[in-house]
Amino acid sequence: MKTHRIDSQAIDFDVIRKVLDPDVQLLLADEARHRVIRCRDYLDQRIEHGDEPIYGVTTGFGSLCNHSISRTDLSTLQRNLVMSHACGIGDEVPGEIVRLMLFLKIQSLAYGHSGVRMETLDRLVDFFNHGIYPVIYTQGSLGASGDLAPLAHLSLPLLGLGEVYFQGDRIDAGELNDRMGWAPLELAAKEGLALLNGTQFMGAYGVWALSRVFDLSHWSDLTAAMSLEAFMGRSDPFFEQVHRIRHHPGQLETAEKIRKILEGSALMQEKRNYVQDPYSFRCIPQVHGASKDAIKYVAGVFLHEMNAVTDNPTLFPDDDLIISAGNFHGQPLALGLDFLSIALAELANISERRVYRLISGTRNLPSFLVANPGLNSGFMIPQYAAASIVSQNKQLCTPASIDSIESSQGQEDHVSMGANAAVKTISVLHNLEKVLGIELLTACQALGFRETEKAAPILRELYNDFRKEIPFIQNDTLMYREMHKAQAFIQENLPERYI
Repeated sequence: MKTHRIDSQAIDFDVIRKVLDPDVQLLLADEARHRVIRCRDYLDQRIEHGDEPIYGVTTGFGSLCNHSISRTDLSTLQRNLVMSHACGIGDEVPGEIVRLMLFLKIQSLAYGHSGVRMETLDRLVDFFNHGIYPVIYTQGSLGASGDLAPLAHLSLPLLGLGEVYFQGDRIDAGELNDRMGWAPLELAAKEGLALLNGTQFMGAYGVWALSRVFDLSHWSDLTAAMSLEAFMGRSDPFFEQVHRIRHHPGQLETAEKIRKILEGSALMQEKRNYVQDPYSFRCIPQVHGASKDAIKYVAGVFLHEMNAVTDNPTLFPDDDLIISAGNFHGQPLALGLDFLSIALAELANISERRVYRLISGTRNLPSFLVANPGLNSGFMIPQYAAASIVSQNKQLCTPASIDSIESSQGQEDHVSMGANAAVKTISVLHNLEKVLGIELLTACQALGFRETEKAAPILRELYNDFRKEIPFIQNDTLMYREMHKAQAFIQENLPERYI
């Protein structure tokens, strides 16, 4: 059995990739259990012997924070919180992202600053280890007091409410308990708040996207290099000297990678009778590099967040403190997700421009990349599709984080809208996959009009692998099928195979 041990060690994107494997199970280390139990004991003592109100524990929530709750109603308060906040709507969250939500919530609670009981945390671990994924909806979170609505849906099955996916079936939580021989949990004071406050919806979307984005950045370089070679572009814009004097890290990295991909290319050594290429070729290092730098910044934000405690109030037993603050606010993630969307959209944007150049009937390539244009439309309309997709990306990239709507009778008067930023980022990511697939399809077709044996060895290997899936197109065919295959090729193959 493959396991991941939750202890005091920080997690990173390698851990994220590991726990996405459905065969990996979680194991709570003894030190994590000790922290959780100690924190719960501390909270119970404060409730028993303290006189000061504790937000969300002995008071209501949001603008109801000044309403005191009797000790006999503390459990009912937490149950009501989960039920009343489960107001998600829209599409269902994909199972992989629900799995990450569970993992990130377990990770955060295991730090021992949230006040949950071990039986509650153990039940969440059981959900993860048995592949039990609560039904959660994409809409409903403002990304301010955490992801309240999505996390309420994550938590409902703990109470025997809501629905889950289990062993391929969508079932009521009550049926799940019957199958597993479980009793519904009765939440203790603070537990509902610990479960619902937090950024695990935004966080799960972000880390899932980033686990894929690194590969897509590499694919962008590979498809660009293929297009450059097929277009008979110039190599001098990639010389190290020009990038060294501007010294942006992503720009330097991209230029170096393109040089490596094109090593041994006889096509790139042939004499050119033009002194410049269009920007979509000449400025690949500058554009791809800027996106790389943006991606690295966003990855740093999420690296902090996946190792954070983000519920409220936060308990510090060593300092005898319970602090009501705002670690649940999603602003860092909202800004990062908007930035990530823009970075990915630009990779798609410049990719579509290279497609446009390849079909334009220049550089001794036939119009629309067919031998008999006129009778055949060839690659005319795949470029239309790519143009449509990048236009949609531009609409999706209107920043969600610049918006804020007052809620909870003014108590929550600034919200991040990070959940909306998270959902649309995935749409932009999938759009990039589609556009890169179209570029790869087009670039391979264009390279087919050259002497492919003169191509760079790395690109010859890529070309030959791609041709096993999609042949050279002689005459008009059902292009949508080839476009779907090209997207699948990008999704299913690791770029490290080539670079």
